[in-house]
Amino acid sequence: MNEKASRRPALRKVTASDVAKLAGVSKWTVSRAFTDGASISAQAMERVQQAAKELGYRPNLLARSLSKKSSRLIGVVVDEMLNPNLLTLLDQITQQLQLRGYMALLLNISARRSEEAVLTLADQLQVDGLLFLGTLLSDDLIALARDIHRIPLVQLCRNDDNPYIQVINTDGYQAGRQTAEILHQQGYQRFGYMKGPDTESTQLLRFEGYRDRLLELGIEDQQIALLKANHYHRASGFNALVDHLNSVAEPDWTQALFCENDILAIGALDALESHAPHHHLGIMGYDDIEQAGSSHYQLSTHAQPLTAMLQDAVYRLTQPEGEERVFHHQDSLKLRRSHLR
Repeated sequence: MNEKASRRPALRKVTASDVAKLAGVSKWTVSRAFTDGASISAQAMERVQQAAKELGYRPNLLARSLSKKSSRLIGVVVDEMLNPNLLTLLDQITQQLQLRGYMALLLNISARRSEEAVLTLADQLQVDGLLFLGTLLSDDLIALARDIHRIPLVQLCRNDDNPYIQVINTDGYQAGRQTAEILHQQGYQRFGYMKGPDTESTQLLRFEGYRDRLLELGIEDQQIALLKANHYHRASGFNALVDHLNSVAEPDWTQALFCENDILAIGALDALESHAPHHHLGIMGYDDIEQAGSSHYQLSTHAQPLTAMLQDAVYRLTQPEGEERVFHHQDSLKLRRSHLR
């Protein structure tokens, strides 16, 4: 046999039995050595620790947690991986879960008809809760989530009227009203709203607040255009505005546009620059992603208190029930230049 090959370390993991053999104790003594509060003599503890250090042994926390009916895993469900706001959410939620001794299990359901297979995996891993990060919850997806077992289900950044799902969000209706007021004060007369993909069970209520306030201000229904994007992607926002420019006579182009989120608004600003640079369009978004504040876009938007919202979500996922099912945090306006006339 090749000498180098004979020196190659074994690829299997070191087990408690290996530690027990080297330390000259039973496997159960090794288990007690790594269990807080368990009874074990100082001499046995020293031998186990020395053997564990020599072999590079780490206890199997997953097996131990399952024996206690808790995996310490939280399933984080996402369906729009290209949305840049998601990276900020994932960064913060993983940090907050880890601080509390939990790990995030990322469940990507972006692919069509992937929900059942993904949530079945989460069930098999016995997750302690599911956090939906702005996910478009269909009735089928909700039914699958409920079928896993009795675990907390928390939806972040979207509303849902299902009594089994706790909701952490901002007040989208009030944000829509504020946006309508700001754009109307600029003197615009023709308004638009760019929405993302349709969904069965969730709504943001930003359009409803926007429309209702404009009607109160004397703007008629026919002066409010609805632009539809298929996804929360920059390209979808770009294409939605291009479709509007191509399908509506230039004198009737919208003058002010509230986009359901910032990435759609950035796509719309890019479309305006390339397809109608002579046309002025006041634009506002929602989320306050990093690109929103760049000198190129100067996007006026609403910032969500994500840290507080995620802390609230983690608490509901890891602590006993008793909180309100729905809780709205207060967003804050970030007025830059994109909305100005």
